[in-house]
Amino acid sequence: MTSLRSLFVATQLWFSLIAIVLLFVVAYAFPILLPLIQVGFAVFVLLIGIDVWLLFRTGNYTNGATFFARRELPDRLSNGDENPISIYLENRYAFRTDVEVIDEIPFQFQRRNVLFRARLNPRETQIIRYELRPTRRGEYSFGAVNAFVRSPLGLLKRRYQFGEGKVVAVYPSFLQMRQYELLAVTNRLNEVGVKRIRRIGHSMEFDQVRPYNTGDDIRTINWKATSRRSHSQDTTLMINAYQDERSQPVYCLIDKGRVMQSPFEGLTLLDYAINASLVLSNIALLKQDRAGILTFSDHIGQLLPADRRSGHMLKILELLYRQRTRFLETDFESLYTSVRAHIRQRSLLLLFTNFETVNGMHRQLPYLRRLAKDHLLLVIFFENTELRALLDQPAVDTEAIYFKTIGEKFSFEKKQIVKELAQYGIQTILTAPQNLTANTVNKYLELKARGMI
Repeated sequence: MTSLRSLFVATQLWFSLIAIVLLFVVAYAFPILLPLIQVGFAVFVLLIGIDVWLLFRTGNYTNGATFFARRELPDRLSNGDENPISIYLENRYAFRTDVEVIDEIPFQFQRRNVLFRARLNPRETQIIRYELRPTRRGEYSFGAVNAFVRSPLGLLKRRYQFGEGKVVAVYPSFLQMRQYELLAVTNRLNEVGVKRIRRIGHSMEFDQVRPYNTGDDIRTINWKATSRRSHSQDTTLMINAYQDERSQPVYCLIDKGRVMQSPFEGLTLLDYAINASLVLSNIALLKQDRAGILTFSDHIGQLLPADRRSGHMLKILELLYRQRTRFLETDFESLYTSVRAHIRQRSLLLLFTNFETVNGMHRQLPYLRRLAKDHLLLVIFFENTELRALLDQPAVDTEAIYFKTIGEKFSFEKKQIVKELAQYGIQTILTAPQNLTANTVNKYLELKARGMI
C-alpha cells in the first residue's frame, strides 16, 4: 500500500491511453487493424510494468533510497528580506531521471507556485535555489520536500518525501543589520543611502596626539608637541585628535498602537520600526554608545535599559522578536511617566510613531514637549507612499482632481507637523517606510557629529 500511495500517473500515460482508445474505435470500422492494435496495447501494458520496476527497484541501496533530496535553509529567517533557500537533489538511479520538486512552504507566504523541474543524469547532483520573503515575525512551519521522479519511459511518477516538520523562527531584519554593520566597519555606509556627515567642530573627548595629515583642522595643531619634535630635527606638525563621545544612552521608543498598523509592501509600519531599531541599536553599539529599547501602546510594554556589554545585542534581538500588539490607541502619558521614572540620564530618544493629521499631533504635543525638555527627542513618522503616487499622477477628470486636492491637504499636514515640532526644539524625520533605516542612521550620525548628544 505504501508503494501504491507513492505511485502517480504521468500526463504522457493519459495521452497514450486516449490514443489507444481512439485506435480501438477505428478498429470497429477497419477490423483488419484489430490484432495489430491489440499487440500494441499489450506492449503498452508491458511498458507500464517495466516503468514500475525501474522506479521501485532498490538496487544496492537500503530502504529504496534510489533518490535523495534535502532542503537547506537558515536556522532563522530575516523579516522583510529575501532569505535564500536551497534544495539538494541526488539521482542514485542508473538512468537519467526527470524530476518535479514541490516544496511545502509555510502558509504565511500564500504561494502555490513553488514547483521546480530538473533533469539529472545517473549519479548526478543538482542544487535548486530560490528565495522567500517573510512579512511577519513568529514561527513558520515547513512541510515536506516532494520529489516526483520519472524514468526515461515517462509513463509513471514515483513520489519521494523528505524532511517533514521543520519549524523556523522569523526574526527582525538581522540581514539588514549585518549589512549595515559590515558597511559601517568598512566606512561604506554611503552605499545604502547613509550620507557623509560634515563634522561641525569636534567633541572634547581627547583621543591621541598624532602627525598632521592633509585635510586636518589646523586649529587642532599641538604646538608644544610640534616644538619638541623639531628639536630632534623632525619638522612634522602634530595635532590633537578627538573622538566622538562614548557611552551615551540611545533609546528606541517603539509605538505599537493603532497608527502603526498600516501596511506598505507587505510589512506593517510597526515591523519597519522594529527592523530600523535593530539596525540603529547595532550602529550605536559600534559607535561605543549604549542602546536601549522601550515599547508602548495603550500601556507600557517592555523596557530594556541602555547598555553595551557583551551579549546586549542578542537581548535586543530577542526582545524585538517577541513584540505582539492588538493595535489599540496609544497612551503617550504612560510613555512620559515611564521615561521619567526609568531613564534618568539625558539620552537620545528615537520615537517611532505616526501622525496623519496636525490635530492628532496636537493631542500628544504636551507629552512630546515634556520628553524634549529632559532629553534629545527625535520623532520619526511616515510619509504615505500610496498618497504620493496618487499626487504624482496627472488628473484626467473631475473625480481625480477632487482626490488630488484631498491628497494635497494630507500631504501638507505632514509637512506642517514637521514645522510645528521644530518650533519646540523637537527633531523630526518624515520618511517613506522603505527609506526608514537609512534616514534614521543618517540622523543619528548627524546628531553625533553636531555634538548634540
